[in-house]
Amino acid sequence: MDSLSDQQAMQLALNWAQKGMNTTMPNPRVGCLIVNQGQVLGAGFTQPAGQAHAEIEALRDAQSKGHDVRGATAYVTLEPCSHTGRTPPCADALIKAGIRRVVAAILDPNPQVAGRGMARLQTAGVEVSYPLLEQQAHEINIGFFQRMNSGKPWIRMKAAASLDGKTALHNNQSQWITGPEARADGHHWRARACAILTGIGTLKEDDPRLTVRAIPVSRQPVRIIVDSQLQTPVTAKALQGGALIVHACQNPEKQADLLAAGAELLFLPNSNGKVDLPALMLELGRREFNEVHIEAGSKLNSSLIQEGCVNELLLYIAPSLLGDARNLFDLPAIDDLDQKIRLRFHQVSQLGNDLRLLARFDT
Repeated sequence: MDSLSDQQAMQLALNWAQKGMNTTMPNPRVGCLIVNQGQVLGAGFTQPAGQAHAEIEALRDAQSKGHDVRGATAYVTLEPCSHTGRTPPCADALIKAGIRRVVAAILDPNPQVAGRGMARLQTAGVEVSYPLLEQQAHEINIGFFQRMNSGKPWIRMKAAASLDGKTALHNNQSQWITGPEARADGHHWRARACAILTGIGTLKEDDPRLTVRAIPVSRQPVRIIVDSQLQTPVTAKALQGGALIVHACQNPEKQADLLAAGAELLFLPNSNGKVDLPALMLELGRREFNEVHIEAGSKLNSSLIQEGCVNELLLYIAPSLLGDARNLFDLPAIDDLDQKIRLRFHQVSQLGNDLRLLARFDT
């Protein structure tokens, strides 16, 4: 390619950001491309927490290739940081390297940055420009933006169902409603999450591992079990390697057994003796979880929806009818269509014979 427009260069930087989809948390997924006179000098993406950010990776990449970046343009999918956290400020590194111009896709919502990175660059004489492909940049880091703006993670609820909205037969048989393509895709969504959450009903019925298995990963999401009455068996597969059990009762003997089995316990009751789900979402945000992936049964799914804890549904719909079987949700009846819970389709895709629907709740 003889030359790159700003938009083309930022699109390449966004492609680099995607490379950190499963590994950067709690940091955002960021890509950086350094260009001079149409030539790509270096590129990189943010490494796991505590390691180099995208800008540093791109500068190192350029240096390893013998390129001089002085006078070049850096395309960054999120405003360069201006504060010292786990790593030094990236804005300072760009200034020191002699970068002439920085194009950012979107400003960083972190209150420690929030425009200060661009201001720092500008004060040092670096030309700055933003936003560019802002919507794409926001989408890659939707959980990070959600946590920075609300203190809570982006909550994505996954389920697989037939065309008539059934998730299992009357005898609980559910493997497999959808095809292999949809099941493999589900593991990609698991892999990008900071945590996978389920309820005690699903745990007792299916004994899930709550792990990513269909694709290679360098980290497994944290496993979370909502278990009001501490009914989790110490032999549960989800406890292998540790899990967070959120409960609403005190049972010293059972608590001791679960702690010995490697679980972490979080006592979080509401006034009804159940787990306080909105408070749990705030706690997960405090723990710096950006995205939480829910794979639970109809009762917990419905409670989470009714209490306003879910941002997005990830539904895999198979071209089949199961008749009198288990429903997707266990929501109460309504008397007027004005009471319906409204969502909007964000994305519809076909995977094998199945459909993947991403639907977001109106806010």
